[in-house]
Amino acid sequence: MGMIMLELAHEDREKLMASDSYLAWEGARIAYRLTGSGSPPVGYAHGVPLSRAAVRRLGLFDFDALAPGRRLLTYDQRGHGHSTGRPVVEDYRFENFAADLLALLDTVDLGEPMDLAGSSLGCDCALRAAIAEPHRFRRLALLIPPASWESRPGRATQWYFDTADDIETLGPAVWREKSVHAEPLPIFADYPRFDLIPDVADELLPSVLRGVGMSELPDPDAIASLRHPTIILAWDTDPLHPVSTAQRLHELMPNSTLHVAKSVEDIKSWTGRVAEFFAD
Repeated sequence: MGMIMLELAHEDREKLMASDSYLAWEGARIAYRLTGSGSPPVGYAHGVPLSRAAVRRLGLFDFDALAPGRRLLTYDQRGHGHSTGRPVVEDYRFENFAADLLALLDTVDLGEPMDLAGSSLGCDCALRAAIAEPHRFRRLALLIPPASWESRPGRATQWYFDTADDIETLGPAVWREKSVHAEPLPIFADYPRFDLIPDVADELLPSVLRGVGMSELPDPDAIASLRHPTIILAWDTDPLHPVSTAQRLHELMPNSTLHVAKSVEDIKSWTGRVAEFFAD
């Protein structure tokens, strides 16, 4: 039975890969899908070190449910999932991920402003792209904004550098086995599907983590210039995605609302919250 399930999972993965389109861009090959029909279009950008498939496995946010009767654009960030990349730290700074998104939007040519949801790194993609080309976007949903604008010492983002060092010291296989048994965040202590196993190739993972660790959300003054209606969603007990960053974004963005989840059931309400927000 287990072998049959494994084969089915492999077949599903192959079908998903076959349905992707690819954008060759700045040392990467970005895998993406544009499905459905109708307006306005909606998109989703995932975070580090996941992928579209990994987000689906988590079962917390159903981005596929955001677009009944609408076009849906999804993609894997460079170096993640079905997308490729180079072992170059600078490639994985936030601004390069945002440039990937804008290049992708040039490629698919939606022809009208879109609604965009982004998780963690995807929040930065949404913010940075909207700052650069505000006319491309109608509404934004920012899920678990990443730690930014922190002062040393004790920066939460030091975790990325420490983890990259561990991977190189222990070796990827040993590190991955160790990470499987790591304690989940307190909010997910009783959630059996919590799985942050990286969907990033071993040879890229240290570079991805260091590039992200070097990054910050855009300058607060630039964020304050955005006038797009925005919903900001944060969860409690996560030092890499502190509630304080979400609160600061809410203060900066004049047309934003903020919701902080303190339970898994509350987090699972986010799909409906975002879908309803985008339906307006």
